[in-house]
Amino acid sequence: MKKKINYPYIIAGVIIVVGVWLVITYNFLVKKEELVKLQWSEVQNAYQRRLDIVPNLVSIVQGGAEYEKSVLQKVTEARAKAASLYIGKDLSADKFNEQTVLQNELAGAANNLMITIENYPILRGTKAFVGLQAQLEGTERRIKVARKDFNEAIANYNSLVRGFPTKIVAGILGFHSMEGFQSDAGSDKSVEINFK
Repeated sequence: MKKKINYPYIIAGVIIVVGVWLVITYNFLVKKEELVKLQWSEVQNAYQRRLDIVPNLVSIVQGGAEYEKSVLQKVTEARAKAASLYIGKDLSADKFNEQTVLQNELAGAANNLMITIENYPILRGTKAFVGLQAQLEGTERRIKVARKDFNEAIANYNSLVRGFPTKIVAGILGFHSMEGFQSDAGSDKSVEINFK
Protein backbone atom coordinates (compact mmCIF):
# COMPACT_ATOMS: atom_id res chain seq x y z
CA MET A 1 0.00 0.00 0.00
CA LYS A 2 1.36 3.33 -1.03
CA LYS A 3 1.18 6.32 1.36
CA LYS A 4 -0.34 9.43 -0.01
CA ILE A 5 1.80 12.59 0.41
CA ASN A 6 -0.22 15.33 2.00
CA TYR A 7 1.04 18.45 0.18
CA PRO A 8 -1.21 20.98 1.95
CA TYR A 9 0.39 20.05 5.31
CA ILE A 10 3.90 20.31 3.88
CA ILE A 11 3.16 23.71 2.35
CA ALA A 12 1.54 24.91 5.58
CA GLY A 13 4.58 23.69 7.56
CA VAL A 14 7.00 25.53 5.26
CA ILE A 15 4.91 28.70 5.50
CA ILE A 16 4.88 28.47 9.30
CA VAL A 17 8.67 27.91 9.47
CA VAL A 18 9.32 30.84 7.12
CA GLY A 19 6.87 33.02 9.05
CA VAL A 20 8.52 32.22 12.38
CA TRP A 21 11.95 32.89 10.86
CA LEU A 22 10.73 36.27 9.52
CA VAL A 23 9.36 37.29 12.91
CA ILE A 24 12.51 36.24 14.75
CA THR A 25 14.74 38.01 12.23
CA TYR A 26 12.63 41.16 12.35
CA ASN A 27 12.76 41.26 16.15
CA PHE A 28 16.52 40.72 16.11
CA LEU A 29 16.99 43.57 13.62
CA VAL A 30 14.85 45.85 15.77
CA LYS A 31 16.90 44.92 18.84
CA LYS A 32 20.16 45.76 17.06
CA GLU A 33 18.74 49.03 15.72
CA GLU A 34 17.61 50.02 19.21
CA LEU A 35 21.09 49.22 20.54
CA VAL A 36 22.54 51.64 17.97
CA LYS A 37 20.10 54.31 19.19
CA LEU A 38 21.02 53.60 22.81
CA GLN A 39 24.73 53.93 22.06
CA TRP A 40 24.06 57.18 20.20
CA SER A 41 22.28 58.45 23.32
CA GLU A 42 25.40 57.65 25.32
CA VAL A 43 27.49 59.73 22.90
CA GLN A 44 24.97 62.55 23.26
CA ASN A 45 25.14 62.28 27.06
CA ALA A 46 28.94 62.53 27.02
CA TYR A 47 28.81 65.52 24.68
CA GLN A 48 26.19 67.16 26.90
CA ARG A 49 28.40 66.62 29.93
CA ARG A 50 31.21 68.44 28.12
CA LEU A 51 28.80 71.25 27.24
CA ASP A 52 27.70 71.52 30.88
CA ILE A 53 31.24 71.67 32.28
CA VAL A 54 32.65 74.27 29.87
CA PRO A 55 30.69 77.25 31.32
CA ASN A 56 32.11 76.44 34.76
CA LEU A 57 35.60 76.41 33.27
CA VAL A 58 34.96 79.74 31.60
CA SER A 59 33.67 81.32 34.81
CA ILE A 60 36.67 80.10 36.82
CA VAL A 61 39.09 81.45 34.24
CA GLN A 62 37.18 84.74 33.92
CA GLY A 63 37.77 85.44 37.57
CA GLY A 64 41.52 84.86 37.39
CA ALA A 65 42.53 85.85 33.87
CA GLU A 66 41.01 89.20 33.05
CA TYR A 67 43.10 89.82 29.92
CA GLU A 68 42.15 86.65 28.03
CA LYS A 69 38.68 87.72 26.89
CA SER A 70 39.14 86.67 23.23
CA VAL A 71 40.01 83.11 24.25
CA LEU A 72 37.00 82.94 26.57
CA GLN A 73 34.77 84.36 23.84
CA LYS A 74 35.91 81.66 21.38
CA VAL A 75 35.14 78.93 23.92
CA THR A 76 31.72 80.41 24.59
CA GLU A 77 30.93 80.70 20.87
CA ALA A 78 32.10 77.14 20.16
CA ARG A 79 29.95 75.86 23.01
CA ALA A 80 26.91 77.74 21.74
CA LYS A 81 27.35 76.30 18.23
CA ALA A 82 27.81 72.76 19.57
CA ALA A 83 24.75 73.11 21.79
CA SER A 84 22.61 74.48 18.97
CA LEU A 85 22.76 71.31 16.84
CA TYR A 86 19.85 69.04 17.57
CA ILE A 87 19.99 65.62 15.96
CA GLY A 88 17.03 63.89 17.55
CA LYS A 89 16.12 60.67 15.75
CA ASP A 90 18.02 61.52 12.56
CA LEU A 91 20.76 58.92 12.84
CA SER A 92 22.51 59.82 9.61
CA ALA A 93 26.25 59.92 9.01
CA ASP A 94 25.96 63.57 7.94
CA LYS A 95 24.47 64.54 11.31
CA PHE A 96 27.08 62.50 13.20
CA ASN A 97 29.88 64.18 11.32
CA GLU A 98 28.33 67.64 11.65
CA GLN A 99 28.17 67.19 15.40
CA THR A 100 31.72 65.84 15.44
CA VAL A 101 32.96 68.99 13.70
CA LEU A 102 31.18 71.23 16.23
CA GLN A 103 32.40 69.18 19.19
CA ASN A 104 35.95 69.25 17.80
CA GLU A 105 35.73 73.04 17.53
CA LEU A 106 34.64 73.19 21.17
CA ALA A 107 37.47 70.89 22.24
CA GLY A 108 39.97 72.97 20.23
CA ALA A 109 38.75 76.20 21.83
CA ALA A 110 38.94 74.57 25.27
CA ASN A 111 42.49 73.41 24.48
CA ASN A 112 43.44 77.00 23.64
CA LEU A 113 41.96 78.04 26.96
CA MET A 114 44.01 75.40 28.77
CA ILE A 115 47.17 76.65 27.05
CA THR A 116 46.28 80.17 28.16
CA ILE A 117 45.84 78.97 31.73
CA GLU A 118 49.50 77.88 31.67
CA ASN A 119 50.28 81.62 32.05
CA TYR A 120 48.34 81.73 35.33
CA PRO A 121 49.92 79.26 37.78
CA ILE A 122 47.85 80.59 40.68
CA LEU A 123 44.65 79.86 38.76
CA ARG A 124 45.89 76.39 37.80
CA GLY A 125 46.42 75.55 41.44
CA THR A 126 42.97 76.52 42.71
CA LYS A 127 40.77 73.79 44.09
CA ALA A 128 37.91 74.71 41.75
CA PHE A 129 40.10 74.47 38.65
CA VAL A 130 41.71 71.19 39.70
CA GLY A 131 38.27 69.66 40.34
CA LEU A 132 36.97 70.91 37.02
CA GLN A 133 40.04 69.59 35.25
CA ALA A 134 39.39 66.11 36.70
CA GLN A 135 35.76 66.26 35.55
CA LEU A 136 36.77 67.27 32.04
CA GLU A 137 39.39 64.52 31.83
CA GLY A 138 36.74 61.99 32.83
CA THR A 139 34.34 63.43 30.27
CA GLU A 140 36.91 63.13 27.48
CA ARG A 141 37.40 59.46 28.37
CA ARG A 142 33.62 58.96 28.36
CA ILE A 143 33.34 60.54 24.92
CA LYS A 144 36.01 58.22 23.53
CA VAL A 145 34.36 55.13 25.00
CA ALA A 146 30.86 56.19 23.94
CA ARG A 147 31.98 56.82 20.36
CA LYS A 148 33.79 53.49 20.23
CA ASP A 149 30.74 51.65 21.60
CA PHE A 150 28.51 53.46 19.10
CA ASN A 151 30.68 52.46 16.16
CA GLU A 152 30.76 48.86 17.43
CA ALA A 153 26.95 48.81 17.69
CA ILE A 154 26.71 50.08 14.11
CA ALA A 155 29.22 47.47 12.93
CA ASN A 156 27.18 44.70 14.59
CA TYR A 157 23.95 46.04 13.12
CA ASN A 158 25.47 46.38 9.64
CA SER A 159 26.91 42.86 9.68
CA LEU A 160 23.43 41.58 10.44
CA VAL A 161 21.68 43.77 7.84
CA ARG A 162 24.18 42.90 5.12
CA GLY A 163 24.55 39.19 5.92
CA PHE A 164 22.68 36.48 4.08
CA PRO A 165 19.84 35.49 4.51
CA THR A 166 19.00 38.32 6.90
CA LYS A 167 19.70 40.78 4.11
CA ILE A 168 16.54 39.60 2.37
CA VAL A 169 14.35 40.31 5.40
CA ALA A 170 16.14 43.60 6.10
CA GLY A 171 15.54 44.76 2.53
CA ILE A 172 11.88 43.79 2.58
CA LEU A 173 11.24 45.42 5.97
CA GLY A 174 13.23 48.62 5.33
CA PHE A 175 16.33 48.10 7.45
CA HIS A 176 19.37 49.74 5.83
CA SER A 177 23.07 49.90 6.64
CA MET A 178 24.17 52.81 8.84
CA GLU A 179 27.39 54.77 9.03
CA GLY A 180 29.10 55.72 12.26
CA PHE A 181 31.67 58.37 12.92
CA GLN A 182 34.04 58.91 10.03
CA SER A 183 37.44 60.43 10.53
CA ASP A 184 38.65 63.10 8.16
CA ALA A 185 41.37 62.17 5.71
CA GLY A 186 44.69 62.19 7.51
CA SER A 187 43.25 62.30 11.00
CA ASP A 188 43.48 59.31 13.23
CA LYS A 189 41.47 60.59 16.19
CA SER A 190 39.08 63.32 17.18
CA VAL A 191 40.07 66.42 19.07
CA GLU A 192 39.90 66.12 22.82
CA ILE A 193 40.55 68.56 25.60
CA ASN A 194 44.18 68.25 26.72
CA PHE A 195 45.49 69.22 30.15
CA LYS A 196 49.23 68.95 29.65
